[in-house]
Amino acid sequence: MGQKTHPYGLRLGYIKPWKAKWFARKNLSGILHEDLRIRDFVKKTLYTSGIANIEIERSSGRLRVRIFTARPGVIIGRRGQEIDKVKDQLTALTGGELFLDIKEVKSPQTDAQLVAENIAMQLERRVNFRRAMKKAMQVATQKGALGIKVQCKGRLGGSEIAREEKYHQGKLPLSTFRADIDYGFAESLTTYGKIGCKVWIYKGDILVKKEAAEEREEREKRRTVAEARQLQKEASAENVEGELKAAKPKKQVSKVKTETVVETAGEGPVDEATTAPLATPAREVAPPAESAPPPIDPKSDTDGKGL
Repeated sequence: MGQKTHPYGLRLGYIKPWKAKWFARKNLSGILHEDLRIRDFVKKTLYTSGIANIEIERSSGRLRVRIFTARPGVIIGRRGQEIDKVKDQLTALTGGELFLDIKEVKSPQTDAQLVAENIAMQLERRVNFRRAMKKAMQVATQKGALGIKVQCKGRLGGSEIAREEKYHQGKLPLSTFRADIDYGFAESLTTYGKIGCKVWIYKGDILVKKEAAEEREEREKRRTVAEARQLQKEASAENVEGELKAAKPKKQVSKVKTETVVETAGEGPVDEATTAPLATPAREVAPPAESAPPPIDPKSDTDGKGL
């Protein structure tokens, strides 16, 4: 026959953590039953707020209860009044020091327990079971689930003979240890009997330490190879640039003819380069002659004597 295992128990200690973390040398059964009473009380009193998971930790006489919910505002209440009531009731139930933490579920559409409870509540309100199941699968797939399976058993639709209906979408590797598969179960109390709802949701693979180390080493190798290739490309580019510089002849410095614009009266701007002669031979300058006495003008009367 089929060897079916619980998806959480199969992966416990490998990729799934424990939901109760404590150690006891004595009174093991008493502490275990106290945990069960705490879980039943929280589930019954806060069922409408969408309780996805409950974690319990014990250390040196202190008890810490961590509640994961889709609607934390309902539990906390206005100014923390509701959470104080719940804390007082749990303290009376356990009889010791207790700490209560409320954690929000970021994506309730992909939490298997919340999806199962949602389908069960819809069946209690006489919603068509096929519509409820397919709608839950569609929303979970849109929110990032890689695979989902929904199963309902009982007097579906009020039929006299109980039957089973299940739908499957995506992949669901139930036998793969590293596959992160969430499992949820809820019961719908209808007028014609109980209907059980089971949900499996596949969220991807979780790499354990050995596989994570191998993956990290592989990434390091790829990064070093990419860096070496980049350095090789840069070196080859520098070599090619140096060869081009060595082979390129030196440019001769040419005199640049400067052009100036001269404005003449009544005319527009005239370019000197076009109006100046092309070339003028250099004239030889004669040395200055000896200075001779200036000629005497006979008409001048510098001496005061006439001719």
